[in-house]
Amino acid sequence: MDSKRDKEQDADFEKITALLLKSRTGEFDLESILFLKCRGLGIYDLGCIGECINLERLDLSGNNITSLAPLASLRLLAVLNLSANRISTLEPLSGCDSLQSLNVAGNNISSIENIHCLQSLRKLENIRLKDNTYNYTNPVCRSASYRNILLEMFPHIKVLDGERVVGRGSDLYQLCKDIDDTIKAGLYKNGQLPEHPDCKPWVDDSYWEIKRTNNAIIEEAYKQFSDVLHECRLLNNRATHMISQTERSLSLKKQPKQYAV
Repeated sequence: MDSKRDKEQDADFEKITALLLKSRTGEFDLESILFLKCRGLGIYDLGCIGECINLERLDLSGNNITSLAPLASLRLLAVLNLSANRISTLEPLSGCDSLQSLNVAGNNISSIENIHCLQSLRKLENIRLKDNTYNYTNPVCRSASYRNILLEMFPHIKVLDGERVVGRGSDLYQLCKDIDDTIKAGLYKNGQLPEHPDCKPWVDDSYWEIKRTNNAIIEEAYKQFSDVLHECRLLNNRATHMISQTERSLSLKKQPKQYAV
């Protein structure tokens, strides 16, 4: 009986329904959903997801999706993760005008022509077609010229396959690369790099400051980071207290026994 119930539940996950969306988000009105994560549920049909017209962040990684047609109506979508699916065409995404970050690593995108449709997305800054961490890729990535062609196609791209190509961070990446090249070239003198009195700091003093914005996605990420940081501090305090108690207990055990005379 339980096996039959499990199969019925699994079948529900094969297609995105209003019931599934409400159970995953707690929202009764589909238009109120801003963030949605449906990772690894075996979904192959996006169903009514197009009704979530105010979606800003969507994670559908690790499913069996082949058609992206229902996503065409998501004009406010900014972050989209479609990694590890069975997608071969990205054409429906050409209508997602607000898209900033797209992850399609681990799919079936076979040629550069399948990516041309994204050129109209002026806000797109981050594209990932391969991810070495999870060994995800696409057939198009096998081309030796793939990277250069994409950078020419998308002159505003800041991050390609997880690597900064322009903007803040790319300078630091290039600096590290130059240092590596210098080391490989054997320019060490007595085990040290030559001195450069006119060298400047790698980044400005304000580089590492967290800047708050009105972007809902960044605000949500900032809140989650703050919550995790707070939890880590509590755990650290608890661990310090337990270590202190243990050390005190061990210290008492090591003291020599006193006998009354």
